[in-house]
Amino acid sequence: MKKASLFFCVLAAVALFSGITPVTVQAKKVSLNYANFPPAPTFPCVQMERWKTEIEKRTDGAVQINTFPGGTLLGAKDMMDGVINGQADIGCICMAYQPGRFTVTNATSLPLDIPDAKTGSLVLLDLYNKYQPKAFDKVKVLTMFVTAPANIMSKAPVAELADLKGLDLRASGGAAQILKSWGANQVGMPMSDTPEALQKGVIKGLFSSLEVMKDLKFAEICKYITITDTVIYPFAVIMNKSAWGKLPDDVKQVMDGMIEEQASWTGEYMDQHVSDSIAWSKKAHQVEVIKLSPEKKAEWNAPLAPITENWIKNAEEKGLPGGQIVKDIKELIVKRTAK
Repeated sequence: MKKASLFFCVLAAVALFSGITPVTVQAKKVSLNYANFPPAPTFPCVQMERWKTEIEKRTDGAVQINTFPGGTLLGAKDMMDGVINGQADIGCICMAYQPGRFTVTNATSLPLDIPDAKTGSLVLLDLYNKYQPKAFDKVKVLTMFVTAPANIMSKAPVAELADLKGLDLRASGGAAQILKSWGANQVGMPMSDTPEALQKGVIKGLFSSLEVMKDLKFAEICKYITITDTVIYPFAVIMNKSAWGKLPDDVKQVMDGMIEEQASWTGEYMDQHVSDSIAWSKKAHQVEVIKLSPEKKAEWNAPLAPITENWIKNAEEKGLPGGQIVKDIKELIVKRTAK
């Protein structure tokens, strides 16, 4: 036994002084399932694939992320509870789908003039960090981001509020409230049904972020864009608390280090995608972009004030500081826009 011990000691010494590196056993690779609900080409899934690539690279392959776009693992409305229950390790949620559950963070979807997706994404994250809403107590937040602001795409020009009266436009969520306040006839339908509805004249346009002008070829039918920049939709990427707790500390550090970076990257990507879509629409289909003067913008914003006032009232009835939350968002917009 002593001879065997001596042999191994000598072997170790030879390895040390001869420059031979001892063989080490690598820790077992961590494998995580990431669920998303929109189709793979859409921006929530583009950011998912970017995050996957960066995490795998920055952990030197110690973490493997398996992505599931298009609702193949969890659907949009099942995402939050599915992640909490461990059906997926990570999931991407659109908070607008459950306005009563995510009251604080959904305040960013009020008509508060968030100018672009990058600003909105960072404002959303700032708001979450300040208030730490209880809705997220059972998960770990990995990042947050928003869509680009919604604007009007129409077959006929919309330059005045009067042009909207009785106009059939597709919209959903907070955007629907805004159209109704402007006097338009809001029509609810899945985005997948919108191209046919436009072709058949069931609707005369839609109210959404402008990447769809190119992605869904709406520029072929909607020859006018009216820039209103009024409402965004907030998203969050969340992780199962148990799965998070099992991660090595160095992996947690990598993921924590990407929270704001990923929010900023996604916002920039979305803004560039919208810019490219507008440029393509103008060049390929001669789409006209109508921009409101500051005076007209104020006129269009006036009917929207009750939406925010009602949100504040409902939030305060729930015991939340509704007025302060709205004030914070406005201040954060100024802060993030100035950077």
